[in-house]
Amino acid sequence: MILLPAVDIRDGKAVRLRQGRFDEETVYADDPLEAARSFVEAGANFLHVVDLDGAREGEPVNLHHVERIASQLEVAVELGGGLRSIASIRRALAAGASRVVMGTAALTDPDLLEEALQAFTSRILVGVDVRDGLVSVAGWTQATQMRGDEAIRRLQTQGATRFVYTNVDRDGMLEGPDLDEVRRVSETVRGRFLYSGGIGSADDLRALRALRLVNLAGVISGKALYEGRFSVREGVEALA
Repeated sequence: MILLPAVDIRDGKAVRLRQGRFDEETVYADDPLEAARSFVEAGANFLHVVDLDGAREGEPVNLHHVERIASQLEVAVELGGGLRSIASIRRALAAGASRVVMGTAALTDPDLLEEALQAFTSRILVGVDVRDGLVSVAGWTQATQMRGDEAIRRLQTQGATRFVYTNVDRDGMLEGPDLDEVRRVSETVRGRFLYSGGIGSADDLRALRALRLVNLAGVISGKALYEGRFSVREGVEALA
């Protein structure tokens, strides 16, 4: 499993939200490039970058920051937020993203998802963000009536094989992952997935590793790294 430090960008700054709420934001760096640089210098090989402005606007807003990160640092970038057209996906990849995460569009526009998977195959991941047991979309501002496992099953029938699963209730809370939930997700996913939500310590990472889930490919962590709960290197070693 790999560790993916999270760089969430809003208003040109690197921030973290609490439970995906835009009114509960903490700024950790005035420049996303510097946040990314600190993670890379500490040993990160992959970054999970989220364009929070794009997630709410429905169109990427911060691709210039993605381009700065990808061009100036030796790191692979995974980008999500506002990718709701083939044109926006192309722009994200052209900016230097190694792969992209489709969220809202994958769930609401099956034709777009099919086109994206055909055009970009392994460079497409699908984000499934769950709050109160139900999938949230549009930058976590709208709830659906679909459970996470139902969404994954439906998306798999459309050809999706790579997922980013986020427990939004735990996101930014540092209280640890729901291991039973992670097991359930693993049982549903026929391909591979990344988990995000609640990571608060290296012990949380070791607990995820101990599940020995062959399709859990990596773990995303943001706030715990920013606040020094563990270092990037300690996280990498915990998952190795």
